Amino acid sequence: MNVKRSQARKHAVQAIYQWQVAGQDINDIVNQFLEEQDLDSFEIPYFQDLLRGVPSHLVQLDELLKPSLDRAIESVDPVERAILRLGVYELSHKLEIPYRVVINEAVELAKVFGAEQGHKFVNGVLDQVAKQVRSAEIKAKKSKD
Repeated sequence: MNVKRSQARKHAVQAIYQWQVAGQDINDIVNQFLEEQDLDSFEIPYFQDLLRGVPSHLVQLDELLKPSLDRAIESVDPVERAILRLGVYELSHKLEIPYRVVINEAVELAKVFGAEQGHKFVNGVLDQVAKQVRSAEIKAKKSKD
């Protein structure tokens, strides 16, 4: 596991949450995090990519999430919404990262930041999205097992 990349995801979830709740400009949030955090503790380019990628692909990400949700995306807890959007961004735009890694990282973030059973919700939703977005990778994995 890449600890610096995991830390980048952790900071990205916090920043995406801040963006969702406060509506603050993404560049201001990036600058704030870069001023306040230990820059050696996380992968800065990956953090920046995640933080800029989620808002710029928001409509597409929410459309990918919609079939897997039992309610409107706006009704999902803001922390879990940030984690889901980050996870779907990675599933759909970071194909070099195995889908299981993306889901596992999102579940771990939900355990840290989400509601008591939020990690189960995040796992179920992202698993369904992965079947849609990463079907070839999942089939290849099953054929190896």
